[in-house]
Amino acid sequence: MAAFAWPPLLPVVTGGAFVLAVLAMADGVLLWGTRGGVGGVREVPDKLSLGDPNEVAVEVRSRYPFPISARVIDEVPVQFQERGDGHVVPVEARGMARLTYTLRPVRRGAYGFGRLLVYASSPLGLLARRFVVAEGGEAVVYPSIQQMRRYAFLAESDRLREVGVKKVRRRGHTMEFDQVRPYVAGDDRRSVNWKATARRSAHEPRLMVNTYQDEREQPVVVALDMGRAMRSPFEGMTLLDHAVNAALVILNTALLTGDRAGLVAFDREARAVVAPDRRRGQLAALLDALYRLDPGYQDPSFEDLYATLRGRLRQRSLVLLLTNIDTVAGLERQLPYLRRIARAHRVVVVLFENTGIRDLLAARAERLEDVYVKATAESLALEKREIVRTLERHGIGALLTTPERLTVDAVNRYLQIKAQGAL
Repeated sequence: MAAFAWPPLLPVVTGGAFVLAVLAMADGVLLWGTRGGVGGVREVPDKLSLGDPNEVAVEVRSRYPFPISARVIDEVPVQFQERGDGHVVPVEARGMARLTYTLRPVRRGAYGFGRLLVYASSPLGLLARRFVVAEGGEAVVYPSIQQMRRYAFLAESDRLREVGVKKVRRRGHTMEFDQVRPYVAGDDRRSVNWKATARRSAHEPRLMVNTYQDEREQPVVVALDMGRAMRSPFEGMTLLDHAVNAALVILNTALLTGDRAGLVAFDREARAVVAPDRRRGQLAALLDALYRLDPGYQDPSFEDLYATLRGRLRQRSLVLLLTNIDTVAGLERQLPYLRRIARAHRVVVVLFENTGIRDLLAARAERLEDVYVKATAESLALEKREIVRTLERHGIGALLTTPERLTVDAVNRYLQIKAQGAL
């Protein structure tokens, strides 16, 4: 354009275009004419964890005898709706580079990856050669395995307090008898077995004490409401997904403490039933059942839940019911069935607190309309607390919590009941 206005500049422009063409040809010879190429691999966990950041690693290997710049474009599953121009990483001559990124799935199911593309550029940087280094693959999104493993690790190392799980004081001997052994310093003197002590030989007088261990083999069942109210969203996930993640942690904790873990998922009828057990493979059966759950569009049938528990549970069990009852009228319709279940089992109803209402109550009212909104929010919050009080009046345990606190609060309640021998 400048040469059009000032013709003496045209030879300079022509020379520059010729140099650019020569450099582009040289770049093409480097990328296509030189013996070499680019390879790579995508490393994806076989099971992605729902609601957690899952790390995906990409490894790029160069066979070129000179350093390259590699632009990596990974075609992630369409569920994430991610678009971009990829990540640029430098790769040394005949070297290897590695990059990682995270994906946070918010729905369970199968996720399909597309191709893994690498655009290689030489030091000249004028051209880029495309390599398809990996074809599509598939990963399966399961309930939060990461959260389950984290709680299991903390439980085994006695560090559950780091995530908010409280240590509960035991009341008396709420444990099973284990054995009689000689007294050692620090033993509770109330555990002295005087009959066993009296039977000791006169040549070896020594106090004998009873030792106890936690009650084991107790049935623990998580009942999951899959009705339409559990479709409510929170942080990109449904309430059912939050409940599924919490159920996996609770059931795994029960297995680690020696109890038998089971599951009942229901809407209008029972959709998944796993009998309480602690056999090898029980956790895999529970995980597979939780993976397949989806919320329905109808109200749940607590009558069918009662019939299922009555037919499947012959022994008194701890039943943790994760549901989302919003009104006292809705509770009154289901209360007769909950009372019947509570006659045969220890029942704890876990309810979700509406975090949107909590935020409205915390906001400052600056207009008359805000006052009306806060008044309505207060009435809804009071109704939720009235649901809890109604359940407790009928001898049914109740726990009101938020989705982000669900796992910690539910595990706390389970451990509290177990420590107090209240099953």
